Amino acid sequence: MAFPELTKIEGEKRGLSRKDTKELRENLRVPAVLYGPEVEENLHFSIDELELEKILRKPQTKLQELVIDGKSYKTLLKRTEFDPVTDRPLHADFYVLSDNHKVTLRVPCRIVGNAKGVVENGGRLFQPMTYVRIRVFPDNIPAEFEVDISPLEIGQSFHVGDLDLDGIIPLDATSRTIATIRPPKGADFLENLVAGTAQDVEEEATEEGAEAAEGAEEGAEGAEGEGTEGAEGEESTEE
Repeated sequence: MAFPELTKIEGEKRGLSRKDTKELRENLRVPAVLYGPEVEENLHFSIDELELEKILRKPQTKLQELVIDGKSYKTLLKRTEFDPVTDRPLHADFYVLSDNHKVTLRVPCRIVGNAKGVVENGGRLFQPMTYVRIRVFPDNIPAEFEVDISPLEIGQSFHVGDLDLDGIIPLDATSRTIATIRPPKGADFLENLVAGTAQDVEEEATEEGAEAAEGAEEGAEGAEGEGTEGAEGEESTEE
């Protein structure tokens, strides 16, 4: 299991007024807050926007050594708020890690290998889950989960319970599917076509048998036959 790299970032204390926040963003700095179970009071600060974007580029769990006024904090980037139009970061939350407290986070799942069912039989890979939620002590935080799909045949799947979860508590059900190999698209169509044809033949045979039986009843009991046809006709009209 790979563990996250620790990135060093310099932070500067900031004011909380709207004017202060506006000036920070104009100077390409992102307002942020620092908090945690052993932090007595939330610390408000700012960081360089480019430094934050360098961290966000990596699709992995992000740990930082955050230095503010000469004091160092080991943190986890918990949340980043983005502008809906420009996609620039507007605010960041940093959680101070403690060896005595477990932390809850989402860890990305990275697919590795080529599934046997895809390479040999033309199957299709689907990944319903890209993140898995876990609870863990800081020393066991993984950078990401590697999902090796190499042995998977068509119809087989990789589940949360198949991950390396040593020292980790999964918050998602272990039965949930992370990746699965489905049949080729043409195979799906052919299966449906064959199933549909068989069903049509069965229905046609059933209808022919019903018509023959109905004809025999009409010959023996004309009045009853007419009554049956009338009832069926009315029912068909209602549908």
